[in-house]
Amino acid sequence: MKFLRFSDVCASGFARGKRIFIRADLNVPQDDAGNITEDTRIRASMPAIQMALDAGAAVMVTSHLGRPTEGEFKPADSLTPVAARMGQLMGRNIRVVANWVDGDFSVAPGEVVMLENCRLNVGEKKNKPELAAKLGKLCDIFVHDAFGTAHRAEGTTYGIAETAPIACAGPLLAAEMDAIGKALANPKRPLIAIVAGSKVSTKLTILQALAKNVDGLIVGGGIANTFMLAAGLKIGKSLAEPDLIGEAKAVIDAMKARGAAVPIPTDVVCAKSFSPDAVATVKAATDVAEDDLILDIGPQTAQLLAEQLKKAGTIVWNGPVGVFEFAAFENGTKVIAHAIAESSAFSIAGGGDTLAAIAKYGIEKDVGYISTGGGAFLEVLEGKTLPAFEVLARRAETP
Repeated sequence: MKFLRFSDVCASGFARGKRIFIRADLNVPQDDAGNITEDTRIRASMPAIQMALDAGAAVMVTSHLGRPTEGEFKPADSLTPVAARMGQLMGRNIRVVANWVDGDFSVAPGEVVMLENCRLNVGEKKNKPELAAKLGKLCDIFVHDAFGTAHRAEGTTYGIAETAPIACAGPLLAAEMDAIGKALANPKRPLIAIVAGSKVSTKLTILQALAKNVDGLIVGGGIANTFMLAAGLKIGKSLAEPDLIGEAKAVIDAMKARGAAVPIPTDVVCAKSFSPDAVATVKAATDVAEDDLILDIGPQTAQLLAEQLKKAGTIVWNGPVGVFEFAAFENGTKVIAHAIAESSAFSIAGGGDTLAAIAKYGIEKDVGYISTGGGAFLEVLEGKTLPAFEVLARRAETP
């Protein structure tokens, strides 16, 4: 993936005295009083801002926050608390600028200003050309550093990348692009993907895309139950989508045609009800009763999958393989998490539940790359080219 890196622009000295527009992801959670309850995204955005300051630039940063209505400002939509927290962390005053699209504000080299919630701007969501043209005139260099928005072609994520004199990837986005390229574009083999979740329907396009590329496709959760049905096994009253058995079989066949496989569980952990205190029973996959709920893969299956993961060259992980939030049904996810941690493979993981499992088992430092993108990460797995990647690659070719 060819793209211009902001770090290279700064290293060349080109950013000195220039106006830098950084699109960050500062969409942080707040309580009812507007206090920020978790500031990870603010901290994560600071390296790009500091890079610009160190390069002697005048810095503008913006983000979306919540779901405001375009053209209708409400105090709850303001980035003022974000600017205050960022200023606290960076030891500087960060001025908030409202109504900034027409450029009626100043910013000096060595200064950082926060441009008010970009989703308030009329035309942002639909990337209106007239807005994109104005955005591009605000800066000398546009820096996209918000992977969580990379799958959206909006004014401040796409339009400005087309109209700014220079468009490049900030350190956060560049790291995502590098990791995705390493895991999917040119992976070290064997490439093993873990795709888990409650429904095949929500991950069907991902499964179909991966089936053309991976050497092993591990399915978990409700998705695994549908694949068990496709393999002719009974799953009791477990969550599944019987109407998608045909699609599951097609994925199995596509993998088989390439000499690859979708391992079907040989044992499972069942319960009679979905609750944290339900009695867990390990059963062979062929012995599931009509009133059983499958809530995890069994220990034998977990061990077989762990051995496969330890031999992998690259691992892509999206989703826990069981109800890991309940202690009685966490073993499968726990074993797989530790196998990924112990594997010498390059691993990339993404998705909210996956991140929660990584945190629960304390393996953050043992995963090659943890993607923060959510929807953007899923679209990459589907084989889609993200708008941000496409426009930055195109602008990298612009003389």
